Amino acid sequence: MAADRPVGYRMLWAVTEYRAVFVASALSWTGDYLCKAAVTLLVYERTSSALASGAAFAVGYLPWLLAGPVLAAVAERYPARTMMISCDLIRAVLIGLVAIPGMPIPVLFVLLLAGGLASPPFEAARSAQLPQILTGDRYPLALALNNSVLHAAQVAGYALGGVIAGYSPQVALALNALTFVGSALLLRLYVRKRPATLTAARRTGLWRETGQGYAVVFGDPLLRAIAIITFGVVTFVIVPEGLAAAWASDLGGGGRTQGLIMAANPLGVAIGGLVLNRLLSPRVRTLLMRPLAVLAPVVLVPALLNPPLVVVVVVVTVSGIAMALLLPAAQTLFKQALAHEYRARAFGVMNGGVQLAQGAAILITGALSERLPTPTVIGAWCAAGTVLMLLATFRPLTEPAGTVAVPPVLTEETG
Repeated sequence: MAADRPVGYRMLWAVTEYRAVFVASALSWTGDYLCKAAVTLLVYERTSSALASGAAFAVGYLPWLLAGPVLAAVAERYPARTMMISCDLIRAVLIGLVAIPGMPIPVLFVLLLAGGLASPPFEAARSAQLPQILTGDRYPLALALNNSVLHAAQVAGYALGGVIAGYSPQVALALNALTFVGSALLLRLYVRKRPATLTAARRTGLWRETGQGYAVVFGDPLLRAIAIITFGVVTFVIVPEGLAAAWASDLGGGGRTQGLIMAANPLGVAIGGLVLNRLLSPRVRTLLMRPLAVLAPVVLVPALLNPPLVVVVVVVTVSGIAMALLLPAAQTLFKQALAHEYRARAFGVMNGGVQLAQGAAILITGALSERLPTPTVIGAWCAAGTVLMLLATFRPLTEPAGTVAVPPVLTEETG
């Protein structure tokens, strides 16, 4: 029974490298979402278009669509710390350019897109390095904590973004650039440099290596099921954030109402991750994955009734709590089933799928909101999501007995 007992946060903080990665991530996440809130509100105020503001929110997801898995494969060729620091510095420079006063919106979009290209290799390197820093049940607890802090950073970033954007969007963007500098400094000082997971002798070509990442994820039934559930949940849960400006307008509110709607889901994730994940054992978290996958979209269906702001905040928060419990359990199962040398590529495929699903969902629902009331679009979207998640979770998920066997063709190609 002791082996199934959850570990405590004190065991995480005892690891210096994890503390550095944790604080560095929290810094950059807060600035990133402050930037998103400011840009979304700025574009909506200039255009009065839900589609345009949704596009401003979704532009950060485009790099994952354009080159995410390829850039994740690049990350395996270099030491993780080097890759993360380089990506932080690139983003600091590009976001600093975005902060220049008077920047035209089309140029702003291009710079945001260019800065977003550094996200896939950064996230792939961080995902591959974390299991090397933490062992045992400290890893899933760290995932839950990271996920909670990510969404707490969203709460802070969105709330501050709604306020600061009213004063100066450029200030919000400059603060975002500084958070990347702080992140790079922490990683440089406190994280150990480890060799690349894919040595020069084992490289088979970037495109082939990228294809191997897809083959590992979608060639195994367990990993494929985890991927489908993960992509499905985020497709429906992200919509209130992406359409927050338009939903706030329908409710008769402005930037403050938008900030409350955008912050509700990450607040739920923070609550679920910091409290409930700590209390539940790994086995219980795994058993809850299927019902949580359905709960996450179904609680948003009441948006069809055009509820008042307080109800909107409550249902979006509950959806975030469900996601907070689901995603760490899914990520832990995913990690347990992977060979180390494929982790960056496989996590790159997963991160790319998540970003693509979120971006596509926001753009589609944003376009629908041009013709229909935003609450109606969100409620109908999540009603369809409930049906899809019931179908996706029809078969039970079980913990892997061991590492997923790499398809024979991959073994031959990688020597």
